[in-house]
Amino acid sequence: MNAQIGDFASPWRFQAHPEVWLLVVFVIAAYIYAIRVIGPVAVKNEEIISARQRNAFIGAILLLWLSSDWPVHDLAEEYLYSVHMFQHMALSYFMPPLVLLAIPIWMFDAVFGSGRVRTVIDWLSRPVVAGVAFNIMVMITHIPTLVNQSVSNAPLHYSLHVLVVVTALLVWLPICGPDTSRHMKSGGKMIYLFLMSVVPTVPAAWLTFAEGAVYKQYDIAVRVWGLSVTTDQQIAGAVMKTGGAIFLWSIVVFLFFKRFTAGFSNQQSYRKQPTLEDDSVLTFEDVTDAFGRVPPAEEPSSKI
Repeated sequence: MNAQIGDFASPWRFQAHPEVWLLVVFVIAAYIYAIRVIGPVAVKNEEIISARQRNAFIGAILLLWLSSDWPVHDLAEEYLYSVHMFQHMALSYFMPPLVLLAIPIWMFDAVFGSGRVRTVIDWLSRPVVAGVAFNIMVMITHIPTLVNQSVSNAPLHYSLHVLVVVTALLVWLPICGPDTSRHMKSGGKMIYLFLMSVVPTVPAAWLTFAEGAVYKQYDIAVRVWGLSVTTDQQIAGAVMKTGGAIFLWSIVVFLFFKRFTAGFSNQQSYRKQPTLEDDSVLTFEDVTDAFGRVPPAEEPSSKI
């Protein structure tokens, strides 16, 4: 009896999540089906999928599986709110851009078409609409009453996760979505991502400086790694603030250097740049062709 109680109370006991396995298998099967069946019809005599898109899909699937399966899922829902926060960060910040980078435009068109559904998607993915919706979800998912109920209510728990992922995908569509015509300019992307890193500082600061247990569901006797409730909340606040901010600001810095250093290496190069008068490169074939067009010189006749 004591052994059974000890096994049940162990944070590291294995718990199967077949719903997660089915979801991962379904997504992989759907992606492969689209590439092998729909791709050759939609894309003729062109590359169906690039190596970059394939690698992005692998990364997205790994993040989905690792953040939703044992042991991360069980630690996040039963023991540590800091792990719960990491789980949400993976599903809302790290996975969505990889999902969008993995989808070629022909696959996006095949799923959403060009009718009303596509119009709704385009409207929802407008920066202001998507940004407001996502940050509202961020604030809602930190309400103590809702968090405590979702931990013990599976339908509510999965519904919140779906809403977080969907709104996150809408946020990233104007940044790295398959339809490049809907992308913002580099300057707009930088401002947009910077603003997206500001709102999460509110619940992050609240968690960091809160006294006592904010979420009663995590105030339990079993403490993983010896972390107290207060320390667990402080780590969660740090993960939310620094993790999201560092990730978003890294993209901002990358976009900045990509935008403002374009052509810098060419400007600093000592190689001769082509001009309007001399915009071609002289090749060996050009030389031989020029000599071929010159008539041979006549030999002077000798006088007897």
